[in-house]
Amino acid sequence: MNRVIFHIDVNSAYLSWTAVEQLKSGSSLDIRTIPAIIGGDRASRHGVVLAKSIPAKKYGIVTGEPVANALRKCPNLHMEPPDHKMYHRYSQALMEFLKTYSREIEQVSVDECYMDFTEAAKRYSSPVEGALELKNEVKHRFGFTVNVGISSNKLLAKMASDFEKPDKVHTLFPQEIQVKMWPLPVRDLYMAGKSSTETLKKLEIYTIGDLANTDPAILELHLKSHGRRLWEFANGIGDDQVISEPPEAKGIGNSVTLPKDAETEEEAEAVLEQLAQSVSRRLKKAGQKAGMLSVEIKYYTFESVSHQRQLAKPTYDARDIYQEAVSLFLELWNHQPIRLLGIRSSKLSEKGEPEQLSIFDIQVEPEEKRRKKRQLKEAMEQLKGKYGKEVVRKGTGSLPKQGVDKF
Repeated sequence: MNRVIFHIDVNSAYLSWTAVEQLKSGSSLDIRTIPAIIGGDRASRHGVVLAKSIPAKKYGIVTGEPVANALRKCPNLHMEPPDHKMYHRYSQALMEFLKTYSREIEQVSVDECYMDFTEAAKRYSSPVEGALELKNEVKHRFGFTVNVGISSNKLLAKMASDFEKPDKVHTLFPQEIQVKMWPLPVRDLYMAGKSSTETLKKLEIYTIGDLANTDPAILELHLKSHGRRLWEFANGIGDDQVISEPPEAKGIGNSVTLPKDAETEEEAEAVLEQLAQSVSRRLKKAGQKAGMLSVEIKYYTFESVSHQRQLAKPTYDARDIYQEAVSLFLELWNHQPIRLLGIRSSKLSEKGEPEQLSIFDIQVEPEEKRRKKRQLKEAMEQLKGKYGKEVVRKGTGSLPKQGVDKF
């Protein structure tokens, strides 16, 4: 049986959740019905738009733009400050409800997730019937709306959920790609950022169909590995595995909100190296090794994406973590400016557990040399733990000092 994957996305989550909370508290105004945004400060005109209502969208207001710009477009714009604790509360409640349909849920941000609906679909005449029931029940129970995209893999389900909004169910199965997806402008393709789109336009690639029918070797020449990935996406090639973790699963990770958006690969890799060192120290302190690694990117538009991979063997080594993180980052990044980067480890195992060695691990170097390297690394970590991470530096330079947030 083919997989049935749902992508469930809350419509304008921050604004919707704020509206529902205000109505619960007795407000007679539903800010979803007027030009309204979440984010920024009216008095100082600082900050950016985190979410917008449909009436605000009609003024040309877009997520991620400065509040000052939004106010010029709509002087009477209603503004509300963000409340991330409240968003987390609504997100948790939604995810718990969705698990009554399927336990196979991969949450990718506070307001969206993938669901493997394959088994649950057997209870309905069609996946669309199940999605409609789920969507309508969310509206009835919580007072906000979601879009549900349906397909056989995560990519196409995500694309489907981004079709007409709000409060809609859409399908995008492989046989529907040419009719429903190929006519769309290439900027609508998942992971096709502004920089990539401009490059594609220079190649006279304007629609997703144009991209799908372009020689991937040409795309790789201009966009490297990201070009081939976009070609795969344009042809509907994507992962169908929903990666869910049980509630008790634990991980160790760090993220950093950058003081200035990172715009180059070199800037991002410097941050990832710092994060890898931090995650490595925390794993060692906990006596754990990581079997899976994920990288999170939050763009300047506040869109968040993540990508994870099972490691060949569990590790707590900073260099291993860094190399895997860079590989994941390069597969994920769409070349837009980056506001936040994060590395998270999961599928942890005890440091002392025996591990399966590959043929490449055997006799690569003498055991005595490996033992001395381990001792040196442990001594360096002890020094960093006692005197701070800046006490030991590589001779080739040092990383910029940045605050690191645990997640």
